[in-house]
Amino acid sequence: MTTPIARRRPSPWIRYVEFVIEGLIRVCGLSAIVFILAIFLFIGKEGIGFLLTHLGGMLSSTDWSPTHDTPTFGLVALLVGTVWCVGLSLLVSVPVGLAAAVFLSEFASDRWREFLKVVVELLAAIPSVVWGFIGVMMLNPLLQSAGAQVGLNGLNGAIVLALMTLPLLVSLGEDALRAVPESYRQAAIAMGATKWEMVWRVLLPAARRGLLVAVLLGVGRCVGETMAVLMVTGHAVRIPHSLYDPVRTLTATIAAELGEAVRGGEHYQALFALGILLFFVTFVVNLVADYTVRARRMG
Repeated sequence: MTTPIARRRPSPWIRYVEFVIEGLIRVCGLSAIVFILAIFLFIGKEGIGFLLTHLGGMLSSTDWSPTHDTPTFGLVALLVGTVWCVGLSLLVSVPVGLAAAVFLSEFASDRWREFLKVVVELLAAIPSVVWGFIGVMMLNPLLQSAGAQVGLNGLNGAIVLALMTLPLLVSLGEDALRAVPESYRQAAIAMGATKWEMVWRVLLPAARRGLLVAVLLGVGRCVGETMAVLMVTGHAVRIPHSLYDPVRTLTATIAAELGEAVRGGEHYQALFALGILLFFVTFVVNLVADYTVRARRMG
């Protein structure tokens, strides 16, 4: 009969170190909530009053002229310009990004997969101002040669946003596809399905929630982009009627005008009101993505 081995009690120093580490982890976890609340309070303190008193006029006018003798703060053209750029970019980036994710997950060899993943990560590391330079120096003359009077327009901004969003869609899309159990693939092939039939009828439906999360996060990435769209969209307050019309987005307006706005004035408060709208949009997008992830885990 063997005697049980006595467990050695941890020394007081080890317990103290564990207590400190646990405390640091709790502080780091709570700090994210504190920072978000602090940002919301800071933006809300400057712009919530202006937003509540001028929201009706802002949503009923297309004229954004905050520096005129009689200033107007119409949001319609800015909202349309933002939706225009984001929508066009998603029309390009979502099919290409998800197709690339399928290729990396199911068709690429191990060597090609590792090489292409490195390329995708390098694309994600390019600063937004460099993408803006690409739009100004390369896409601008290309669009002019294609018939556009001005190469800095909504289409240019949409292409740049699509290129910036592709790495995120490819990376998250591949993770969602690789998370599908291997038994799904084997069962489809065993029933006589081809590789493409397995991808279309089994793999994509099984990974649809993860792919939706990738698209939603791509939307948030597009909505929040500032410097690149400021450089390549033409920065004109107008509702676009063609692909070649210049536009202005909400983020570009804040970046271009905040430095010249008088602190505490109407223009200053109006820009913070735009920040509240952007914060709300990105919050809703991330909330929907989080709900989708939770539903996927529970399902």
